[in-house]
This record gives sequence, structure tokens and C-alpha cells, in this order.
Amino acid sequence: MGSRGEAGQRTAGRRWRGLRALQSGPTAGLGLLLLPVLIYFLALYAYPLIGMLQRSFRDPATASLTLQYYEKLLNTPAVLRVFAGTFRLATTVTLVALVLGYPVAYLLSKLPRRTAGLLMILVLLPFWTSILVRSYSWMVILGRAGIVNSILQGLGIVSEPLKLMYNSFGVHIGMVHILLPFMILALYSVMQAIDRDLVKSAQSLGATPLQAFLRIFLPLSLPGIGSGCLLVFIQALGFYITPALLGGTSDRTISMAIDLYVNTVINWEFGAAIALVLFVVTFALFLIYNRILGLDRLFGG
Repeated sequence: MGSRGEAGQRTAGRRWRGLRALQSGPTAGLGLLLLPVLIYFLALYAYPLIGMLQRSFRDPATASLTLQYYEKLLNTPAVLRVFAGTFRLATTVTLVALVLGYPVAYLLSKLPRRTAGLLMILVLLPFWTSILVRSYSWMVILGRAGIVNSILQGLGIVSEPLKLMYNSFGVHIGMVHILLPFMILALYSVMQAIDRDLVKSAQSLGATPLQAFLRIFLPLSLPGIGSGCLLVFIQALGFYITPALLGGTSDRTISMAIDLYVNTVINWEFGAAIALVLFVVTFALFLIYNRILGLDRLFGG
């Protein structure tokens, strides 16, 4: 009896170890697959971020901790105006992208999946061209001798070229063109999952198409609006190339200010302080969005 009991225990032990191996095998394999991504993230994101954090709190003369760069930031009106202008620019670009992108996403969501997929290629087409090339293209279109001014002058609408570039108008045109696909994709991912029978049921109960849209469809699409606005707004906060090429002296952004202090003034500590403030604001926006809607909605959850 004793030998049988020992044999049973050994068999049960082997089964338990086999079960643990099956459970830990996929997890270990997944960990190995994620290891290169983790190393990449630590090397190219975490390490520079930690270095920036250290520089913003370090006095290069004494190598001691200091808050002088943040005090300087708060006491430098020019930098504060750049922050205010960047947030104003990001807000208006986000609103324009929402106004233009919502009808497009709505129409795409009403079409059959195959047709919508083919038309979505046109939305994704700008991603195949770099931001620099697209910004230079708008310089050709909006310049004094560009396509728009040539057409307007040829039709006799204007007698002299309009100033469509090196101002806020040109910056908004370029940034909306670049960021609009993000808004459309975020809206479409939510709209195509909305049950259209709900809208039809509201209309069958006496609601007009406008009432059904405002009371049924629009509230259900709010997660898409939130995620699209978050994606566009955060990317607009960090834009550099398009405002630098299409904007004027009054259209400087936070990224341009960081570049100025790092590469021209050679004040890395102050530039790091500005960059860290931008990072904190961006992270705070993510936290607010997560608190209200949840980050899973940002990725179509």
C-alpha cells in the first residue's frame, strides 16, 4: 500500500509540474518576445527622459539641485506667450479637424464595409508621405506665386497675391491636413460599431432624422470624439516642422522654443525644463481622459 501511495504521489507531482510548465511556457515566451521592445523603450525613451529630468533640476556650475530654471520659465513672458499660443493653436486645429472629420467618418460608417475600406485608403494616403514633404507642398500651393494665388489672380478675384503663408492661416492649413486622418480614424472606429437600428427605432417612434442623430447617434459617438480630439491635440502640442515652415514670428510653438534654447542659446537646462513641463501637461491630459472615458476607448475598446 505504501509503494502504491508513493507512486500515486509521484504521478500527481509529474502532472502538476507538467501543468505548471504549460502555464509558464507561453508567459515566458511572451516575455522573451517583449524583451527587445522593452530594451528599445528604455534606451530611446526612458533614458533620455531621465536625463532631461536631471538636467532641468541641476545647476551645471555647482552640480546641485535647483529650481531656478522653472522660476525662470514662470518669469519669462516670451516663453509663457509661446505656451499660450501653442495651446491656442492646438485647440483651434483640433476643433477644425473635428468639424471636417466628423462628417467624413459619419459617411464612411454608413457605407458597406468593402466600399468604406476602399475609401479609407484615401484617408490613409497622406501617411505614405513624410510631414516635411507635405509641408513643402503647402508652401508651393500657398506661396505668393503658388497655385491658389495664380488661380485667384487669373480669375480676377484679387489684384495682388494674398498672404496665405508665414502666418496662422498657413500653419492651420498645414497642421489640419496632417492631423485630420487621425481624427477620422478615431471617429470611424467608434461610429462603425454603433447599431443603426437604434436610430431607425427612434425615427419609427416619431423622431425626425435630426432629432435621432442628436439624441441617439451623437451621444454614442462621444468616445470617438474624445479619442480623436485627444490624439490631435497632443500631437499638435508637439508640432515643429509645419509651424517652422509655414508660420511667422508670432506662430512659434513650444517645440520651436525648446529647439532655440538647446541648439542656438545652448541652454540645455532651461530647454529641458520647458520640455518637462510639456511632458507633464501631456501626461495630465492622458490621466484626465482615462478618468472620464478610459484609455481603452482610445484604442477602440
